[in-house]
Amino acid sequence: MEILHRVCAGLDVHKKTVAACLRGPGPNGTRAEEIRTFGTTTRELLQLAEWLAAAGCTHAAMESTGVYWRPVYQMLEGRFELLLVNAQPIKTVPGRKTDVKDGQWIARLLEHGWLRASFVPPAPVRELRELTRFRRQLVEDRARDANRVQKVLETATITLAAVATDVLGASGRAMLKALIAGERDAEHLAALARGVLRKKQAQPREALVGRVTDHHAFMLQALLSHIEFLDQQIALFDARIEAQTRPFAAAVARLDTIPGVARRSAEPILAELGDDMSRFPAAANAASWTGIGPGNNESAGKRQSGRTRKDHRWLRATVVECARGAVRARHDYLAAPYHRIARRRGDKKAITAVGRVRFAWRRIRALGTGPGSSDQAVNLSGEQVAAGR
Repeated sequence: MEILHRVCAGLDVHKKTVAACLRGPGPNGTRAEEIRTFGTTTRELLQLAEWLAAAGCTHAAMESTGVYWRPVYQMLEGRFELLLVNAQPIKTVPGRKTDVKDGQWIARLLEHGWLRASFVPPAPVRELRELTRFRRQLVEDRARDANRVQKVLETATITLAAVATDVLGASGRAMLKALIAGERDAEHLAALARGVLRKKQAQPREALVGRVTDHHAFMLQALLSHIEFLDQQIALFDARIEAQTRPFAAAVARLDTIPGVARRSAEPILAELGDDMSRFPAAANAASWTGIGPGNNESAGKRQSGRTRKDHRWLRATVVECARGAVRARHDYLAAPYHRIARRRGDKKAITAVGRVRFAWRRIRALGTGPGSSDQAVNLSGEQVAAGR
């Protein structure tokens, strides 16, 4: 078999150790192996890098094991051609599994070019990805606390959510703080309403008649304090992400032109896909990597399942949210394919299909420098969208 990489290494990464197998030319045209085990501290990883460099190694491959591959990847990045590979398709022969054998198997697959590297964006994009993912978790935590506030109010027979659009809005917060301070008179509480809610005094007055105890006041105080803390953290992350995306301002602006995509959605899309779309040969590859492409499971001429994969939950959730916003917009051409599919297949399948409509992915491809990433791909007519092209 043809050897593509003359000197290469396979790394089996664990929490505390890295089993490295270095393969290179041996005597009489054979292939030689050298195996060493290193720790995962900075000093040990530097020794690993020096050992590989001294041997003339050009390529190194490792499995994507949890988060343990990250320090190894960062330490070797820039010095070698690195391949991060999915562990599932490169499993070795059953019954012969050790750390050393795993490293040997990865090295042998690598030297013949049988490994397909996973997508790993450059360091600035990886940092942006961590920021956007953590911000999303903060927003989800805040939403959960807002639901808990509503549950506490319901147990106190306060039906504020029935008359106020946002319980944590300006009016809602003023009323909640008054309840926490000990105010129980519905008239006084209703007088704290602002804006539209102030015009319908009778409804808030009825909704604020309840049986609020000290326990309810304590729970509301704790939840409001946590929500205010989360608001501060989200604001800090918003500012940090805005600063981190300044070098990609043009890409964010172009993403913002997609129906349903605003800046807060453009940032995680950029963080997950990067700004160089040449990594994806076609728009369908980006959609498949996201996990919103239709499944392909066929045997004996029968299609078994077309379910989408639950691969990339971060980007998948963002794309579905953007599609949801687009189909709700008035006179938007995205609504046509959504309603056509929803009548036959239901809402969830329809919104996922809209998320992967090729024209949207062609627009996202316009971010980068790969084939087909041109303004021509951005300007699609409503007739092309309705036709599913």
